[in-house]
Amino acid sequence: MRIGMPLTYSGGFTETVAELAEYEKAGLDIVFVPEAYSFDAVSQLGFIAARTERLQIASGILQIYTRTPSLTAMTAAGLDYVSGGRFTLGIGASGPQVIEGFHGVPYTAPLGRTRELVDICRQVWRRERVEHQGRHYQIPLPAEQGTGLGKSLKLINHPVRERIPIVIAAIGPKNVAMTAEIAEGWEPLFFLPEEASAVWGDSLAQGRARRDPSLPELDVVVAAPLAIGDDVEGMLDGVRPMLALYIGGMGAKGRNFYNDLAKRYGFEAEAELIQDLYLDGKKEGAAAAVPDDLVRKTSLIGSEGYVRERLAAMREAGATTLNVTPLAGTSQQRVRLIEQVRELAES
Repeated sequence: MRIGMPLTYSGGFTETVAELAEYEKAGLDIVFVPEAYSFDAVSQLGFIAARTERLQIASGILQIYTRTPSLTAMTAAGLDYVSGGRFTLGIGASGPQVIEGFHGVPYTAPLGRTRELVDICRQVWRRERVEHQGRHYQIPLPAEQGTGLGKSLKLINHPVRERIPIVIAAIGPKNVAMTAEIAEGWEPLFFLPEEASAVWGDSLAQGRARRDPSLPELDVVVAAPLAIGDDVEGMLDGVRPMLALYIGGMGAKGRNFYNDLAKRYGFEAEAELIQDLYLDGKKEGAAAAVPDDLVRKTSLIGSEGYVRERLAAMREAGATTLNVTPLAGTSQQRVRLIEQVRELAES
């Protein structure tokens, strides 16, 4: 099981990157850099590539609507080049509130666009002349839609790798099935091991049945907050606001994918309550309404024995990369948590 970590820099970006050398020594395998509607991930990934040697770097995630497929491929090839072949392209559809509200782009056909983007990226990396006449992207652009001067081109540079790993963030049934079919990795959110098979098992099976045999086994990237000790129970309450934000506030009524996921986990009434409270501005009440079971079972917070049990449950449910957020007050303590979870994962 690989050990990853999403980059958080409440203490400062440069300071956090300086810590990554210690995380590398502690056994960290990969770092994911978020984007959302904050600073872009690409500039930060380039900075990290220059300051690390072994650590894999990944976007977590680049939205499919905000860059053309060819630019996404060029960006990935560039990051793979400056990192010496250490980059993983994490992509996802985000949601209509961000895509339409921040970028001003229609949120349409997320599955179809993702499938076409992946195909175009792989053409670019193979240095083929890019030709794609899909439903959502036409390359070169047909003459009647532009000047008529577009021509089929191939990437000037020779990429470090012609197959850069692609990880797709997906939680909906059809999106998960597509991910299991075409991508190197799958990144669900709020992974609850005991319910994973019931919620995603059929979708994963459908996708794997159509999977290209040239692809490796699907890498399942599972995120969880991490704290190990006999006195860390109080940190569970710190997880509640984030769960409430996603379940309650990341989308409108009827268009919140995370709310839908909580319901599929069996928390129908609780998900409705969290959303009602959150959208009514009662964020503390929404956080308090997050079920204890959901908080505990999607986290790695507890005694060493408890965390070992949860790691086993995640592995049994198919997790192959564990993307942890170490919860501690100092750099030394966070590094130690990475060492501990590495030891537990290997034991």
